[in-house]
Amino acid sequence: MASEGPLIALVAGEASGDNLGAALIAALRERVPGARFIGIAGPRMREAGCEVLADSEELALMGLAEILRHLPRLMRLRRRVVASLCERRPAVFIGIDAPEFNLGLARKLKGAGLRTVQYVSPQVWAWRQGRVRDIAKACDRILCLLPFEPAFYAAHGVEARFVGHPLADQFPLVPDRAGAREALGLASEARVLAVLPGSRRGEVQRLAEPFALAAAWLHTHQPDVQFVAPLTSEATRAQFVAVWQSVAPGVPIRVLQGQSRVVLAAADAVLVASGTATLETLLSRRPMVVAYKLAPLTAWLIRRFKLVKVAFFSQPNLLLGRAAVPEFFQEQARPEILGAALLELFSNSEHWPSLAAEFRTVHEQLRGGGAAAAAEAICELLPAASAR
Repeated sequence: MASEGPLIALVAGEASGDNLGAALIAALRERVPGARFIGIAGPRMREAGCEVLADSEELALMGLAEILRHLPRLMRLRRRVVASLCERRPAVFIGIDAPEFNLGLARKLKGAGLRTVQYVSPQVWAWRQGRVRDIAKACDRILCLLPFEPAFYAAHGVEARFVGHPLADQFPLVPDRAGAREALGLASEARVLAVLPGSRRGEVQRLAEPFALAAAWLHTHQPDVQFVAPLTSEATRAQFVAVWQSVAPGVPIRVLQGQSRVVLAAADAVLVASGTATLETLLSRRPMVVAYKLAPLTAWLIRRFKLVKVAFFSQPNLLLGRAAVPEFFQEQARPEILGAALLELFSNSEHWPSLAAEFRTVHEQLRGGGAAAAAEAICELLPAASAR
């Protein structure tokens, strides 16, 4: 009878972390026979066989002021997870994104003698750079999704490795636009705008109205444009539909749950919340308008104390090092501004082929092995008898 494999702990926040965690579990199982998994997980990690201590939706928060409101609950959850993992003694702990929660958790677990990994680097190179000292104390290894990140950590004496972005391996280098349109029942000649207001309820709360009103503005100028919105969950879907019906009742839209990759492949242009979805849009070779809004107090703190150290906030612009796609933050994310930027995408497409070629170059650079490379890096930290 085969011996029981090592216990591996993972904590993932929100949908993108759940996707990363599920792929990582599959890759680890290939290399570590009989491995068992426990942690904070979403539906995909559950399906992959992770024993669930709490749902990843509990960590789906963004910003400073937003987290403060939930801090007592998060601290209680962290204490419960620390107690459970210190009792169960996993061979390694892997924090997947959610750095505000995971780094504090990793520090406590490392202090208790456990090996710790942070999978997805916090954007410490972009804002609050002083956090790198705390990361060094909390983590044995950082697994980076972006190729320029390890050099930043090396300058601060932190072990970090570029493992590639799993999404880059999941998206084809040549998107199947015709197949996507057929799957969604969209005519080949239709003009389609994909609307992605975020995966967190807080994001949808702040962006649903300006996105709906921007679509209404565009509808008055380009009435033939069709709108399709893929939402990540039933809760965010219902939330978005309620806002759209309230502020843009005369604008027809098709709202789906899931299917974002199919919608992106089918679209002519995308109105998207800053985050992982902007990278998915890049990998789908679609022109985009990016927007983001934080709670007013969070935005004020960021500006007042100059916490952000980079010129851009959307991933396409960060990866290309220039303002390749229009991005609008906070009070700039007004309907008429977003609508005008979208109209520009639909009206003037001469520059798009060259930008699509740049997007493909980034896509190729991000293909570093993804979940397989991350699993290899984690296996190096396991006891020698565990990994195959």
